[in-house]
Amino acid sequence: MAYVLARLRVRNFSKWKRGYDAHLPARRKATLRQKALLRSLRNPNDVFVLFQAGNLKKAKAFMSSPQLRKVMKENGVVGKPERFLLK
Repeated sequence: MAYVLARLRVRNFSKWKRGYDAHLPARRKATLRQKALLRSLRNPNDVFVLFQAGNLKKAKAFMSSPQLRKVMKENGVVGKPERFLLK
């Protein structure tokens, strides 16, 4: 099984979380299942999300899509997210 760990910096966690929750159908279609959503103790706008990827090819396509970049920008993601593929 493959996993994806994403680290995001957001302007406002509450605003980002509403947009993140609304984007659930797209993550499901990409076979990404959230396993954990964590925030840094030092900076609560530093977010870590661990996903289980059912199909790594679909997950990678989703993560590199222009649509995802647009949604992240609209929801206050600052800079480029860090992503790690794990096994």
